[in-house]
Amino acid sequence: MAKELELIEEFRDLSLVCERTTRSVKLGMLKLTNPFLEEVMEKQKMDEELLKYKALIEKGKEMDIKIDENGVMRCRGR
Repeated sequence: MAKELELIEEFRDLSLVCERTTRSVKLGMLKLTNPFLEEVMEKQKMDEELLKYKALIEKGKEMDIKIDENGVMRCRGR
């Protein structure tokens, strides 16, 4: 039981919500999103110069600009 309590303490440090009862432990986490990336993505869809780069990337041309898993174009990972 002491080991379980140590784990609970470690999870508490991760800002997880921890509910402990005599029979179970429930953990939860709230994920906050930043609307900034959504705004960047929308603006990139309207930028003519970036749309040219996007077309080249989609055709397989190797460039410093890549499209990440969220659809945001990034130059050298930034």
